[in-house]
Amino acid sequence: MRSGATLAATAAYCEKIPQTQPGHFRQEQNLWFSSIGLGTYLGQPNEITDLAYQLAITRAIELGCNVLDSAINYRSQRSERIIGTTLKQLFQQGKINREEIIIATKGGFLPFDSKAAPDPYQYRQKQFIDPGIITQNDIVADCHCMTPAYLENQLEQSLQNLNVDKIDIYYLHNPETQLQEVSQSEFYHRIQLAFEFLEKKASDGKIAFYGTSTWNGYRQMSNTRDFLDLTDLVKIAKSLAGESHHFRFIQLPYNLAMPEAFTITNQTIDDEKYCVLEAAKHYGLTVMSSASILQSRLAHNLPKELKVHFPGLKTDAQRSIQFVRSTPGVTTALVGMSQKPHVEENLSTASISPIAQKEFLELFEVI
Repeated sequence: MRSGATLAATAAYCEKIPQTQPGHFRQEQNLWFSSIGLGTYLGQPNEITDLAYQLAITRAIELGCNVLDSAINYRSQRSERIIGTTLKQLFQQGKINREEIIIATKGGFLPFDSKAAPDPYQYRQKQFIDPGIITQNDIVADCHCMTPAYLENQLEQSLQNLNVDKIDIYYLHNPETQLQEVSQSEFYHRIQLAFEFLEKKASDGKIAFYGTSTWNGYRQMSNTRDFLDLTDLVKIAKSLAGESHHFRFIQLPYNLAMPEAFTITNQTIDDEKYCVLEAAKHYGLTVMSSASILQSRLAHNLPKELKVHFPGLKTDAQRSIQFVRSTPGVTTALVGMSQKPHVEENLSTASISPIAQKEFLELFEVI
């Protein structure tokens, strides 16, 4: 049996972290998630950054973060690999069990490999096109592919990079990129093929769940070219696997400067308009927020009139994270953290309970 996160183990992890307040851990999809997760997008593809991430991941797990998010193309595969190396050491030392940690990664963008020759196009040709994994016609926007054969290759590489035999959440990475060059009908046909592949991998035990990790897709108005319709996506998943489908997660940027997931009603269900957070709840999908402090741009200089709405918190980074983790419908605020001091600052937010809904809604009068 392949090993991934479990309800019992993630619940046991919560019990080991006494310094957090109620509301930090949330139960979704039969697992317990920390309300703050560690992202691995930022940083140079070098050994110095690897070491910094190793220290940051270790400290984050100690302080109550059991959600680790990556993608195969982050830092030329080094982000996945340092997660795998760090977790392997922690497992061997008995400091943590695999079943306590929720590992998410993504496939879709054509990655590079820092161990390969320096020309990314030469790498692409040798790694993907020459072996017949993809053709040039499968590539969209010179950077993106989501054919089943390509996803098979990427999933296997991610499993190897992460040193695990099962990934808890596997996302199609910015699938709306495809809409730059293909029609809506062709796009959803490609989504169906990708979902069919991912359902099979869930049945095989190589992933627990799958989802869509987006940048623009869920934040746009419904008449824009790269808009993603949750109703259509769920309908495809149900057509493949019924109510027991494994399409259970979406990820999108959400923060004080990008509140569209909460403020724009762009999803239609039974002729009624909803924001994507409401639509996700309706369909039983779990929402993970990326860019919670907008790559540090929300970590400094928040307006004074906004700061008073975050009692008990000392820094703007903490206030920005508190905004996201307090939003109804958001399970985990993902924050890029490659430095141990930033981990300690950001995870301190977990010692304060999320903002109550009434006070949270009052924030929008200020925003």
